Amino acid sequence: MSGFSFPIFKTKVAGVKQSFKLEDPKDRQKYFKLKAGEEIKKIQKYLKKNTFVGFLLGKKNSGKGTYTKLFMEAVGNEHVAHISIGDIVRSVHKELSDKNKKKELVEFLQKRYRGPITVEKALNIILGRDTKSLLPTEVILALVERQIDTLRGRAIFIDGFPRDLDQISYSLYFRALMGYRDDPDFFVFIDVPEEVMDQRIKTRVICPKCQTPRSTRVLATKEVGYDQKTKKFYLICDDPACGKARMISKEGDSLGIEAIRSRIEVDDKVMRTLLGLNGIDKIYLRNSVPVKIAKNYVDDYEITPGYKYELDKSTNKVKTLEELWIIKDDDGEKSYSLLPAAVTIGLIKQVCKILGL
Repeated sequence: MSGFSFPIFKTKVAGVKQSFKLEDPKDRQKYFKLKAGEEIKKIQKYLKKNTFVGFLLGKKNSGKGTYTKLFMEAVGNEHVAHISIGDIVRSVHKELSDKNKKKELVEFLQKRYRGPITVEKALNIILGRDTKSLLPTEVILALVERQIDTLRGRAIFIDGFPRDLDQISYSLYFRALMGYRDDPDFFVFIDVPEEVMDQRIKTRVICPKCQTPRSTRVLATKEVGYDQKTKKFYLICDDPACGKARMISKEGDSLGIEAIRSRIEVDDKVMRTLLGLNGIDKIYLRNSVPVKIAKNYVDDYEITPGYKYELDKSTNKVKTLEELWIIKDDDGEKSYSLLPAAVTIGLIKQVCKILGL
């Protein structure tokens, strides 16, 4: 975030030269144990009898879900849950097609919801029958509370609330609205340079058969092809069942971050407002580290690799070349983007500190 200086979290361990392939789940477990083993044990012990509520705050496509899932992978997911506001609304949409589930949902809302519109109108908005009205925050809170009812005894990361400036006052009283939870709560601020998000969008591709996502710039497949007509390289899906399907871009991705600029600006305003809020603990996750000081803070394998391609004309095969991906942060500083596992180390250690472990 331009104008704010998130602290750089040091993951480098003095005297340790061991490296890991952070895309490999088994290697990630060894990595987490080496870099944050003591903190993981303390959190695991805490979660056997206690819980917490963490509010994830970051711009769209900043990796909120990714970091939470890696945290759960490191400490175990039996005592931690991730709640996405968007996922909850989408799941309710599906429930409404089931007569019994719809009846249960309506009964819950009639009992717990208090707000400016009727339950019937709220359901019409969720179903898309009413496209002119927005779903009130009171309805969203009731749906989140309903989801939390199923997660008793588990720590919770909430993704997607508050989403707008007018929801901030609701978030301040969120624990009171939940009523029965009296956990430590904290904000998790995620800072990802806009150039990183822009390039992720512009270079992302998906397999038309299995829908697996990749990126021509930062997440290449094992095999890459070259189109003689367009003079462009393309990724080939790694799944044998897809028959070497050519991965394609989504419509509108060429616009990059500009396609979601209005959403980005709102997210930025929400984060700036909450950064100045007193009385609640804060965690700061920074996705980038300046090139000039990176070697003091992180290991090379924790830096996001970038890929470029060359066509060997003698064999007509494509060579994939790997390099450290250099971007500019929001203040114009040449920086490296960090891999999600490295950012998650900061989340684990800061959670441990906030919980007083």
